[in-house]
Amino acid sequence: MSLQYQVVPVTHFAQNCSIVWCDETMEGVVVDPGGDVKQLKAMIDELGVKVVHIVLTHGHLDHVGGTESLADQLGNVDIVGPHKADNFWLQGLEGQSQMFGFPLTEAFEPNRWLDEGDTVTFGKQTLQVIHTPGHTPGHVVLFSEEARLAFVGDVLFHGSIGRTDFPQGNHGDLLNSIKTKLWPLGNDVTFIPGHGPKSTFGHERLHNHYVADEMPLY
Repeated sequence: MSLQYQVVPVTHFAQNCSIVWCDETMEGVVVDPGGDVKQLKAMIDELGVKVVHIVLTHGHLDHVGGTESLADQLGNVDIVGPHKADNFWLQGLEGQSQMFGFPLTEAFEPNRWLDEGDTVTFGKQTLQVIHTPGHTPGHVVLFSEEARLAFVGDVLFHGSIGRTDFPQGNHGDLLNSIKTKLWPLGNDVTFIPGHGPKSTFGHERLHNHYVADEMPLY
C-alpha cells in the first residue's frame, strides 16, 4: 500500500495539478485543477483513479479555474479547501479571469473549508492539512507523513518562494509558514510546488537563499 501521484502542468501558467491516489484502493484526489479539464479527465481515466475529492491549496485562478467543471465531469465530487480566509479570492474569480486572460470562471465556494489539523482521506491514505498563510491568507499545504511528501502550492518553490504582492499577501507570514510549519516536517520531505520542479525541504534549506538557514536537525 502506498501513495502515488502524477503531476499534470495546466494552463499557460504551467501550474502543477497533481492527481494523487492510494494504489491499493485506487481512490484519489485532484490537487489544484487550474484548467485544461479535458486533459486532466483523460489522465484520470487512463490511470484508473476514482476521484473522491478535489482539493484546493489556495484561491488563485491558475489553481482553481477548472474545479467546478472537473467536479461535474467526475460526478459532482466534493470540493475541499482552501482555508476560508481565501474566500475573497474565490468570490473574485470572474475579475481574475479578465485580468489574466483565462476563460470566464464564476465564483464558487467549496463543500468544505480546511483548517489547521484537518485531514483529507482517500482509500487508505491520509493527507494532513497545514495552514500556511503568506502567499494568500488562506493557503494550505497537504502533507503525507507516510510518503514523506508535501503538496505546497505557491508557498515554496525550487530556489524561490511565493509572491506576496497580491491582496492580503504578507512576506513575514510566508517566511514564518515555511520556517515554523514546513521545516519541522523534516529535511527528507519531497515537495511538489505549484509551478516548476519538485525538490526537498533539506535542499531548499541549504540552497534557497530566500529561506536558507543553519539546518538544525528535527
